[in-house]
Amino acid sequence: MAVDLIIKASSIITMDPDNPRAEAVAVDTSTGLISAVGSFSELQEAHSDAQVHDLGKTVLTPGLIDPHSHPALSGLSTQSPAHWIAPYVGFPTFDDVTAYFTKVNAETPAGVPVAFNGLDRILHNAPELTNTILDQYFPDRAVIVIDNSGHEVYFNTANIKLLGWEDGKPPADPVGARYGRNEDGTSNGRAYESAALLVAASKVLASLATHPLAPIAQWYKLMATNGITSTSEHTYASNQFKAYVAMAMAPDSPLRISLYHMSIEPDCADPIAIPVPDTKLKKQGIKLWADGSPWVGTIAASFPYLDNDTTKNANIPLGPGGEGMMNYNRAQLDEILDKLTPTGYQMAFHCNGDVGMDIVLDAYEHALSKHGLMGTDHRWRIEHLGACRKDQFERAARLGVCLSMSPFQFIYWGDLLDGTMFESSIGSQWQAVGDAFKSGASVTFHNDGSVSPPIPLLNWQAMVTRQTASGKVHGENQAISLEDAMKAHTVNAAFQLGRDHEVGSITPGKLADFCELSTDPFLVDPHKLTDLVKVEGTWLSGKRIDLDAFLAQVEAMDPSEHKDLPAQAHASKKCC
Repeated sequence: MAVDLIIKASSIITMDPDNPRAEAVAVDTSTGLISAVGSFSELQEAHSDAQVHDLGKTVLTPGLIDPHSHPALSGLSTQSPAHWIAPYVGFPTFDDVTAYFTKVNAETPAGVPVAFNGLDRILHNAPELTNTILDQYFPDRAVIVIDNSGHEVYFNTANIKLLGWEDGKPPADPVGARYGRNEDGTSNGRAYESAALLVAASKVLASLATHPLAPIAQWYKLMATNGITSTSEHTYASNQFKAYVAMAMAPDSPLRISLYHMSIEPDCADPIAIPVPDTKLKKQGIKLWADGSPWVGTIAASFPYLDNDTTKNANIPLGPGGEGMMNYNRAQLDEILDKLTPTGYQMAFHCNGDVGMDIVLDAYEHALSKHGLMGTDHRWRIEHLGACRKDQFERAARLGVCLSMSPFQFIYWGDLLDGTMFESSIGSQWQAVGDAFKSGASVTFHNDGSVSPPIPLLNWQAMVTRQTASGKVHGENQAISLEDAMKAHTVNAAFQLGRDHEVGSITPGKLADFCELSTDPFLVDPHKLTDLVKVEGTWLSGKRIDLDAFLAQVEAMDPSEHKDLPAQAHASKKCC
């Protein structure tokens, strides 16, 4: 291996247990691989002709990994020309949202449709919007507001007219979806689930297609700015193929992408011929759904919601929902897994409720046994796991099932989960990462963009301190060490994406993907980690990423073949 670059830092956190700290890393930039890791003097003596890049006080870590995301949808949903109105990106109350509605309406040229994403009825304490409510803010232009759950869209009268619905009445309800209707059959400005959401939002979404790749590039930039170098598309559909290939072909593309094909797609079991190296883009697995979202009351849980104004305003059924909230019964799961297991793809199940996890584990165990995979390196996954328990994590570990958890559920909703949405004995233990790590299973963290901003360092801080965004502590018994928190976004995440031979640690033979931190996270107060430690840049294959160059490269691409992408991507949005 021809070493031509030595990167020196104040400290290198390698995440390699055989060599946990170093001060320099040698790279062969022609291959993008790490050649050696050790002391600066040793590496310089061994490779005297190599260029030295001294990062000074910077601390180097492996490139961070978000193992469950939706980059294309996230960009199209939140970046300009769309408007992101989630509570945690600057709109904490419904008054803030409506003030922004007024501002956007005043500043947008007449007749131009507008799209918003991220209304959260629980956190915003917002009503379920109707066309008459939205007409107060947008009397003349078509507008859609997509719920943060991804299960509902709200729209105004101008949008109903734009859709051309005769007498203002929606068409017949699609299978598995429905339109909101007044008593006289006219639209009330609501549509539920993907099939109806797509139709109701179609005209406005089409208007956003001036350069569909540009907002996706902005989301890539946001992820890279937060230290992420590898991630996934966890609701991949074949209509996204051209977009992801185009992004991977940009010379300064900052992310490696692993695709998880939605099981509801007819070609989900088919391999994909991808015209770029699989180190940049590959099909890794198949995505399935067990239950729904805790924020709309559709999780398969053994316990009820509490009866109060918060749950009433959000129209949450108190339950418990139990098996009735499952998307499939056990026989259907067995049939699906029986069909998909022989493909060799990794399975990944969305699951939040404890009843749901029991059923998924039963189905997994049956399929693994039937197909001779018990005890093999299958790496099947379960995603989110908000309400799941210690004994379930231990069972997952025995089956070789990986756990990908959602700290954002705790960070942003934790204060409501504990004592408002659920009894404290349940809500305080939401995202029981301490029990998950103790189980011995492979545990990772993700942000599920665009459900939450992609900030791994905030996940570290929250899971080490068990502090929510407000600073309150819940379930302190579930706190973990910083080392485990870092594993969840490095070595463990690489393992779950099937990229552990490529990335996840700074180890000879792996790709030279790095994250630059301003300060050693082990030397600061973990309660102030995100204030005291900043991401200063990322590297891919031994090259420091130029995000401005990347944006320019995407802007120069021909957008014409991606004009249908905004509508297609929103068709697959589901909150996790």
